[in-house]
Amino acid sequence: MPLTFTLDPAVTPELRDGLLDLWTDVSNAGGAVGFVAPVSREAIRPELVKHFAGMAEGRARLLVGHDEEGQVAAASFLTFNTHRLMRHWLWLYTVMVHPRHQGKGYGRDLLAAAADTARTLDGIEAIRLTCRGGLGLERFYGSCGYKEVGRIPDAIRVAPGDDRDDVVMLLPLH
Repeated sequence: MPLTFTLDPAVTPELRDGLLDLWTDVSNAGGAVGFVAPVSREAIRPELVKHFAGMAEGRARLLVGHDEEGQVAAASFLTFNTHRLMRHWLWLYTVMVHPRHQGKGYGRDLLAAAADTARTLDGIEAIRLTCRGGLGLERFYGSCGYKEVGRIPDAIRVAPGDDRDDVVMLLPLH
């Protein structure tokens, strides 16, 4: 069953808790969303609050996918550039699909919904994201139309002695 996507849903305690659970479960399943397992909801909460602050200030938009049971199953943040010379593209941050929904095509659906959303935003011509190397994420994003446009070797330290590339991907929207 497909997800139902909502742009800028009301930030309720249920949504907040659903996003915390999603982010925690994705991280603890090995997902590359800014944390390394094991991680708790309390460790993630300050990062979620930063995203909420960006939303309140008009710098970010939240795209949420709910499953057939109404649970938060996927999410990403579309974040505008504040630099006056880079306002024609935006960042896609914290792209997540719950582990119980992996393999159903929901990641592709989330990326397509993010691109569709970005196309409706005035002046936005591309989406840029970064991903952690060593997990095959660049192949996944590539299969969704993104192109690798840069790579910074060993920029992400997952653990002592375990450095990963920071891969920059771009999706032109025209």
